[in-house]
Amino acid sequence: MSNKAKKGILLVQLGTPDSPTTPDVKKYLTEFLMDPRVIDIPYFQRTLLVKGIIARTRAPKSAKIYETIWDKKTGSPLMHYSILQRDLLQESLGDEYHVELAMRYQNPSIEAALSKMEGMLLESIRVIPLFPQYASATSGSVIDRVMELIRKWSYLPEISFVSNFCTDELMAETFADHARKYDLAHFDHFVFSYHGLPVRQLGKVDPTGQLKCPESGCDSCKTNVNAYCYVSQCYATTRTIVEKLGLQKEQYSLCFQSRLGKEPWIQPYTSDLLHDLATKGYKKLLVFSPAFVADCIETIDEIGVEYANEFKNLGGEEVCLVESLNDDPKWIKSLKQLALNAKN
Repeated sequence: MSNKAKKGILLVQLGTPDSPTTPDVKKYLTEFLMDPRVIDIPYFQRTLLVKGIIARTRAPKSAKIYETIWDKKTGSPLMHYSILQRDLLQESLGDEYHVELAMRYQNPSIEAALSKMEGMLLESIRVIPLFPQYASATSGSVIDRVMELIRKWSYLPEISFVSNFCTDELMAETFADHARKYDLAHFDHFVFSYHGLPVRQLGKVDPTGQLKCPESGCDSCKTNVNAYCYVSQCYATTRTIVEKLGLQKEQYSLCFQSRLGKEPWIQPYTSDLLHDLATKGYKKLLVFSPAFVADCIETIDEIGVEYANEFKNLGGEEVCLVESLNDDPKWIKSLKQLALNAKN
């Protein structure tokens, strides 16, 4: 912490268990899924579902998966890369700024991070939820929690938030650079897999309750960026990346992963797309996961292992995962511009 710091930057990631043990994974899942912005049903029903069923049954299975991605020295990949992002951004910004890292769920908590910043009497705080596309369950939840805590302060500095950075050029260039580490001509199709959401959450941005979104998004969302539509921002991110790579429309597909429960989520589901591609005879896929700025369980295991095995069982030959943004210098430059509210 610098005594010279006048401006604060708060980076917020989703979160990760403190360890790959069943009790810690259960604790993480409970806090995560009890967030009313994540599972948006009445509290009593949510408690029965999360504490009575999901956390209890999924924790042992998830703990085993976390064990496979947990490094003996650096621990959680998400935490490791998030710490690197914080430290590299601090180095880039200099002593006038103080950069804190928080996790929306578990540690280091937003409350702990803001407590440090409160005592510094900063002139301003800029909050950057580390989610390129806005969703109520991610960026919205972070902003909600920060406002809940800061409104209790006696001294209120200038506060600003980054709602999304779905078309950020440097972010897109970084994903494109990471894709070019492979021989692109080796692959016969490119897949952009985003984290899914229940369809009903898309319409909740309309306070009148009249907005009804189709399961695969409306046509206009696939061509125009809507500040409050997650689907439109996923398509916008994809367009920005494919332009860097010079891909044609028939060369790539967009899909959504990580479905939870039986209600309709945004489609097409990644699993369904893999079935469709295998049926059409595609053999070698290169997969991007641009909803994440650091490699984590959803990229390393869900795509790199689960979906790769599924595709091979369907007759496919190869699924390769494009590395996330992680600690790439170009991504750190992008973060700096977001922190300074500068355009790239």
